[in-house]
Parts: sequence; C-alpha cells; structure tokens
Amino acid sequence: MSSRGPFAIGVDSSTQSTKALVVDTADGSVVAEGRAPHNVTPGGIRESDPQQWWDALCEALRQCGDAARRAGAVSIAGQQHGLVTLDSGGRPVRPALLWNDVRSAPQARRLTEEFGGPAGWAERTGSVPGASFTVTKWAWLAEHEPESLARVAAVRLPHDYLTERLTGLGTTDRGDASGTGWWSPATEAYDGEILDRIGLDPDLLPRVVRPGQAAGTVGDGLPLAPGTRVAAGTGDNAAAALGLGLLPGTPVMSLGTSGTVYTVTGRRPADPTGTVAGFADAVGGWLPLACTLNCTLAVDRVARLIGLDREAVEPGADVTVLPYLDGERTPDLPRASGLVHGLTHDTTPGQLLQAAYDGAVHALLGALDLVLDEDADPSAPLLLIGGGARGTAWRETVLRLSGRAVRVPEAEELVALGAAAQAAGLLTGEDPVAVARRWNTARGPVFGPVGRDEAALDRITGILDASTPLLDRR
Repeated sequence: MSSRGPFAIGVDSSTQSTKALVVDTADGSVVAEGRAPHNVTPGGIRESDPQQWWDALCEALRQCGDAARRAGAVSIAGQQHGLVTLDSGGRPVRPALLWNDVRSAPQARRLTEEFGGPAGWAERTGSVPGASFTVTKWAWLAEHEPESLARVAAVRLPHDYLTERLTGLGTTDRGDASGTGWWSPATEAYDGEILDRIGLDPDLLPRVVRPGQAAGTVGDGLPLAPGTRVAAGTGDNAAAALGLGLLPGTPVMSLGTSGTVYTVTGRRPADPTGTVAGFADAVGGWLPLACTLNCTLAVDRVARLIGLDREAVEPGADVTVLPYLDGERTPDLPRASGLVHGLTHDTTPGQLLQAAYDGAVHALLGALDLVLDEDADPSAPLLLIGGGARGTAWRETVLRLSGRAVRVPEAEELVALGAAAQAAGLLTGEDPVAVARRWNTARGPVFGPVGRDEAALDRITGILDASTPLLDRR
C-alpha cells in the first residue's frame, strides 16, 4: 500500500486487551493492526500484572509487522486510575490495582472528609474521589500492605508504565494525571498538601508532559525502531475524545466494560455531588465525565444467567433490574450488588434482559445532563461509541430512554485512533483534534429520535431511590 504521509501508531491498553493501530497520517487509514489479551483477577479483587500489558503491547506491535517499525511516532492510551507501583529496578512491587477495584471505598470516604468534604475536593482537584481514584488506592495500600509500600520507588498509571518502558523516562500527561486525585487543575501541578497527607513523596511521581510535547524516544532493543518519537499518551477517555475530534458541547456515551458519558469544554468543571469528574483533556481543555462500573459485561452476565443471546430482548414488562454486579460508581454505591424488582409469573426472560439494559442506560443518562453545560445543543446527536454501540439492543435502548438522535461512528477503535492522532501531531505539528477531524473519524449513520420512555425512567428512578438503603452496604 502506498503512503501519502508518515505512519503513526496509536495504542489502546484497556482492561482486557491491548490494541495497536498503524495509521497513515495523511488520511487516517489503518495500514496495520494487532491485538493481544491480558488477564484481570476474577472476583471482587480487580488486579493485573503490568508485565502482561508490556507483553501484550509487544505482541500487538509484532502483529503490525514492518509497518510498525516504519512509524515515526507512537502514543499510548490506557485505562485510567490504575495504581502501578514499581521498585528501584522498575519492576512491579505487586499487581496493579485497577479502576474497577472498589476495596478503597472506606479510604475514599475518609479522604473526602479530611479535605473539606465533596465541595472542597471538587474545587481542589476537579473531582470527588471515589473508590476508582488512584489516591484512594494508594491510601488503601498504605493501610493494608505497608511492606509493599516500603519497596515502592516509583508510582505510575497504566499508560505511564508502558510509555516508560518505551522511553526509559517517567512521564504522564495532564489528562490521565487529573484522574489520580492528587493533581490540581487550578495549578496544573501535583497537590503537595494531598501528597503529604497520604504519605506519597512527589519524587516518586512522573513528570507531567504538556500537550503537544514528546515524552521521549524509543530506545534500542525494543519492538519499534530506535529513535521513534513517543507522545505523552493519555487516559482512554481523553484519547477517545481525541479520536472523535470532539468539539465543545457534543455529548458522547461510551458503552464498554464501564459506561461513560462526557463532552469537552473550555470551562473547568467542579461538581460537588461527585457525579461528574472534572478531568482535564489531552489538549489543554476539560473533559467533564461520569462513569458507571456496570455496562456491557454486566448485561452480558445477566444474559448468560438466563440463557439468552445478548440481543434476545423483549419489551413490555414492568420488571426493573439494577445491574450493579461490581458495586457502582454512578450512583455512588461501591458495595452494592444487583437487584431485580417486580418479577412476576408473566415476566419473560427477554423482558428481564431488556430491564438489565434499561438499568444500565438509566444510570448513564441520569448523569448526562450534569455533564453538559448550558452551551450544549440539546438537539445534537448523541455520539454512541464502544463495543456496545455495535449492538442493536444497546442502540435501541439508548434511543428509547434518551429521546435524542444517536450517531454511531463507523470507526471502531477510537481510543487507539485518538492516540494515533496525538502521535501524528508530533510529526505534522497539528492539533490532534484537527488531525482526527481531518480523518473524519466521527463519520457514521444517524438514527433519528423517538419518544422518550418517561414511564420506564420514572419507574427505575423510584426503585433506585427506595432501594438505596438496601444497596448501600458501606
């Protein structure tokens, strides 16, 4: 295949796998791709060995063949919040605590109280820390594994770890740093008082690379050509926003292992309720975002329990399912489990499955209005992305419960494409958002709005409100 521009590599290191795309910077066409899985500890504990991520990255790049070694730049996007602790030799002290490990819920509550409550945290860091945030995981580690803490010589996020394996330098970016709970959006620097309170030496943290700057270059003996430029990288949601070429006020709903709703804005968000995380984006703006822990995996689990294909939904029942199988972040119920209400002899398996879809989407739509500011266009189509966006049942549920038009971009690997756009910016000098818009990554069919199912939304809200004391087992 002939190329009209230099190649750039975008990597998505997610919870379950690593994907790598080699992209022609001229038009965004994918010239090679690779994928490799990694494992997560089953059960309530959510941990992964970071070495798996590196092995998966090397395998994904190997699958890309010669195209990967011809690339001029690479960028790593990774799952947010994960706590990676390294010893003096750069080896993991213990498995990484992942974003969906909720053992640090007690530490989250304590830290929130110690620093002025939710409003104080929202103003100070942009977000109210929940059990997903890195700061609470560090506090949990300090309390439960002091012997591990004593061996820590460096603290990284998942994308930082992989970038450092490529460059030999400890770096991160503002987007991913903003999800730790120890980075200040007001000063765009680490918050010394928070670090002091949790006993974390700032010298253990990576340098924050500014938007548009390189993190370093690839060294010898690695799966890319020596001297390949390495971008700062970012968190997965910020990378997806880049991959869409997202403009301020455009709403996005991502349906994956977790569910998220977000937009980009020039205003620094600070939601004292904690529903909206006031993250930074990767290019100098802001990414207000709300996240649920239970999305496609939870609904698929319900489908398996009742022996149905995930698309075998049926309408028409008054049954309600709150699919909080892993605890929940939105609403803030980290110790919750799933709940079924209104089951009768007449309820069919397909209706029960549809209710699980409804419960998952209800949580996301409840946060969408808080994510969008007053400048957002209420008639703008909702961009539906992630693995669930390819499913008819997911799309139809979002249409019915949102009452909005929905656009489903044809591009499937938006996190990796966003990382590739960031890498391309190093080579061309362009804003990565402009690169993605030039690539027309958000192109896709638009599904017109249908009447909003207010009765279903009201029923789910009522059951949730009435059941919260039962669900909240803190």
